[in-house]
Amino acid sequence: MRYYNQPHSFYCGIDLHASSMYLCILDHAGQIVLHKDLPTQPDAFLEAIAPFRKDLVVCCECLFCWYWLADLCHAEDIDFVLGHVLYMRAIHGAKTKDDKIDSEKIARLLRSGMIPPAYVYPKGLRETRDLLRRRMYLVRKRAELITHVVNTNTQYNLPAFGKKLVYARNRTELNIRKRFSDPSVRMNIELDLRLLDTLDELIGDVELYLTRTVKVDLPQAYYLLNTIPGVGKILALVLLYEIHDIRRFADEGQFLSYSRLIRPLKRSAGKVTGGGGDKIGNAYLKWAFSEAACLLLRCSEQAKRFLARKEKKHGKAKALGILAARLGRTVYHMLHRGEAFDPQRFWNGEPKLKSAAGSAAQAKGGTRRRAKA
Repeated sequence: MRYYNQPHSFYCGIDLHASSMYLCILDHAGQIVLHKDLPTQPDAFLEAIAPFRKDLVVCCECLFCWYWLADLCHAEDIDFVLGHVLYMRAIHGAKTKDDKIDSEKIARLLRSGMIPPAYVYPKGLRETRDLLRRRMYLVRKRAELITHVVNTNTQYNLPAFGKKLVYARNRTELNIRKRFSDPSVRMNIELDLRLLDTLDELIGDVELYLTRTVKVDLPQAYYLLNTIPGVGKILALVLLYEIHDIRRFADEGQFLSYSRLIRPLKRSAGKVTGGGGDKIGNAYLKWAFSEAACLLLRCSEQAKRFLARKEKKHGKAKALGILAARLGRTVYHMLHRGEAFDPQRFWNGEPKLKSAAGSAAQAKGGTRRRAKA
């Protein structure tokens, strides 16, 4: 956990909501100079902080409505800190809670150097990242519809489709509607198929837009990620826009932790008590590296041999975690050095950091060994 500990003359903590925000401003001595509830309007905010603008720092929690405030502070040249909401919840949890109390707590944590900062994704690229996440939502909805069609087919004990329904051509050739004789069931399937056709069109439009945009925003890094075996244009986009700037990670350990590819151990009195931090990190990067590991296995015989060797020792789940962590380290160094994927360097040497599955298994094993002793 890192902390923002830069000294300022004034510290502004904001409990931010969609339509209102509660401000608390402290001076350097810790005295409250402003404690006020405001509407979420830029003019109202700027007017309230006007007497304290010189050497002011503003902080709010990383919730869904922080974009406009971060952009406003950047435009007005005001220092802005985005608090990591999961870390902050552990720090300032209390019995009594309301907007006024929360804003003061944020301000006091900021003044005392105890705010764990989250990454303020810059305007311009942030919008494309959000569109990419929306595309993932549409893809998952499409998968739900396909699952419903397959399950309905199974309910009536009809022959298996034999082809992947994700492709529109296969759905047309199979003539799925005529499989069902009942009018209500046929209408049910008709709804699924029409939604699938619409989602196919929407997803295609979004993917075309994204591939054109990335060639303008980050063409070099996009090319490097596409050199990894099994990583296609969409997976490269996810990795690229979720990472953004690899230089924000001091070392590969920070990057793997952010990607949820390793799990730090919890220790007390010299003993390992388990693992933690399941919800802290980027879930999209975790998915992307897990998917990349599976795709690498499809196109690389060396990857299959590697997995088989690790699987004998650790089991399949942990072996896949090890392969995903190895890919994570490789991406970190590729982007840092500006180099394409090198198979020889990738397969030489053993990982220095344990995967998330491996760390948890080791912790459980250590606990069992101490219990037996």
